[in-house]
Amino acid sequence: MSSAVVDLPEEQHPDRVRLRFLQSGEDRAVKEARVLAGTTIFDAASWNGVAIDSTCGGHGTCKKCKVKVVSGNAPISPVDPRAFTVEELKNGWRLACRANTQEDLTIEVPTLQTRPKAALAGVGRHVILRPAVQKRYVELEEPTLDDQRSDLERLLDAMEDVEPRVPLEVMRTLGHVLRASDWKVTAVLADDVLVDVEEGDTSSSRHAIAFDLGTTTVVATLLDLETGLPKAVRSILNAQQPFGADVISRISAIMMEDDALERLQQHAHETLQQLTGEVCAEADVDPAEVYEIVVTGNQTMIQIALGIDPEPLSMAPFTVVTRSMPEATATDFGVAVHRRAPAVTFPALGAYVGPDIVAGILATGITLDRRVRLFIDVGTNSEIVLGSSAKTIATAAPAGPAFEAAQIRCGMRAADGAIEGVKIVDGEVELAVIGDVAPLGLCGSGLVDAVAELVGAEMLDHSGRFILDTSERFGKIGEENVFYLSDEVYLSQRDVRELQFAKASIATGWNLLCRDLDMEPEEIAQVLLGGSFGSYLSAASAVKIGLVPRLPLTRIVSAGNVAGEGAKIAALSVTERAAAKAVLDEVEYVELSGRADFNDLFVDQLAFPG
Repeated sequence: MSSAVVDLPEEQHPDRVRLRFLQSGEDRAVKEARVLAGTTIFDAASWNGVAIDSTCGGHGTCKKCKVKVVSGNAPISPVDPRAFTVEELKNGWRLACRANTQEDLTIEVPTLQTRPKAALAGVGRHVILRPAVQKRYVELEEPTLDDQRSDLERLLDAMEDVEPRVPLEVMRTLGHVLRASDWKVTAVLADDVLVDVEEGDTSSSRHAIAFDLGTTTVVATLLDLETGLPKAVRSILNAQQPFGADVISRISAIMMEDDALERLQQHAHETLQQLTGEVCAEADVDPAEVYEIVVTGNQTMIQIALGIDPEPLSMAPFTVVTRSMPEATATDFGVAVHRRAPAVTFPALGAYVGPDIVAGILATGITLDRRVRLFIDVGTNSEIVLGSSAKTIATAAPAGPAFEAAQIRCGMRAADGAIEGVKIVDGEVELAVIGDVAPLGLCGSGLVDAVAELVGAEMLDHSGRFILDTSERFGKIGEENVFYLSDEVYLSQRDVRELQFAKASIATGWNLLCRDLDMEPEEIAQVLLGGSFGSYLSAASAVKIGLVPRLPLTRIVSAGNVAGEGAKIAALSVTERAAAKAVLDEVEYVELSGRADFNDLFVDQLAFPG
């Protein structure tokens, strides 16, 4: 099962490209996205909430994902001539799933002509649309002296295939609604609960919101449950930021301040509610037509949002309050949608392999695939999953804040002015800066690129020490050696050490999981890099510094926001939701902190590959 190792081309560089999507129709809606070069138009569109028709899951067989490149050039794939005429190809028509982005593009996306009964996740999973939220329009006969059935019996008799639980709140208004609507109503069901009875026929309007409640960034996707397609996607910074950039600092605040838990919970609720308002406004959807929310995130974020003390998560033996949360509502998360909308959450495998990773496992389909695949969610606490349908194991590796650039001298978030890509050609430094402005700092992907390029240019030895006589860009700040990327932004020797410790922790994690599965890293069929940072990480740079196994670059894939994708999948399919619950039985959690072989292997992984 092992594969030959392909030499990495030195010119490989993670150029970012900007995509501008024009959606056909009277409003000519525009959405822009920034992705790694090489990402397909189909994946970029899916990750950013742009609906493109498809039924094959992006495998190039259905030939429905037709888009028109109106600015820029997308090479013609071998499949395109089977889908388009010569004239259409000249005019820029391409299959989105086969069009790799190598430069900035403007793309026209045709309006969907049909109502597909399948939805596609950004990682290419084909999901059959079967949401928990259902609507039934019924026309009832009025009661008579000969037919004195109760109002509820009359309604339930018209829906013989369901036996829902009926909340008291629904009963309080049922009689009035039936009579005010001339006995023509729509029953709203969420799983086995009668959420509401609405006047008239509202069966064509039902929505859900999928949230990824991240430590740094929170993402909301408004889903049309009739089509399975996203109607709006928004993200903002988590309002908990003043309490610290990571979960440990927020738990520490809770331990030290009496009202910190309540304040952090309130900030989480404010963030979720702000996003709710934004996605509903963008799609012109009444929040009362959102009948369910799905929330994923790490275990600390979920517990705080629900007002559950996370202190036991921060100290040995690192216990969660529960692996599966009890039933909750949108109101419990501070989200003002339909007043009886349930909130769906994911289970947790452990304190640091939480609901977001279970959502990622669901989205990537690792437990369904016969191939052995490696999924890494790169961050301060990096979660690692390795396995296949035969066996899957998971662990967490404490990588520290290097990837978030929090402890890097010139570190900053991935915002305008952040260096996100670095290339060294014949000693000359080329920078990719977000916003195409003067560089102000260095974000995580730029840090990885810079170190990888310095190693490749032999300006940094394999122990991580600068080779000072190889470039005039080396200098000193105080007693510390630095490498100037620009006049104001530099990489320090300590920054390199921070990255070494981070990548060594992750590499130790996947190496130990390989040992537990009695396999060599070269046997891994695919590496999936997830999370907001992993999505922008260059595969070539990740291999150069030893963050991931040395595999052909085509086997290392940016998986996007897989936690958010898992949340969307759970909203769209009760079958997939059951599969998420089954992860607790299908995936084995491995704790690294108590292993005798961790320290020895960690020291071995500190060096950059030779």
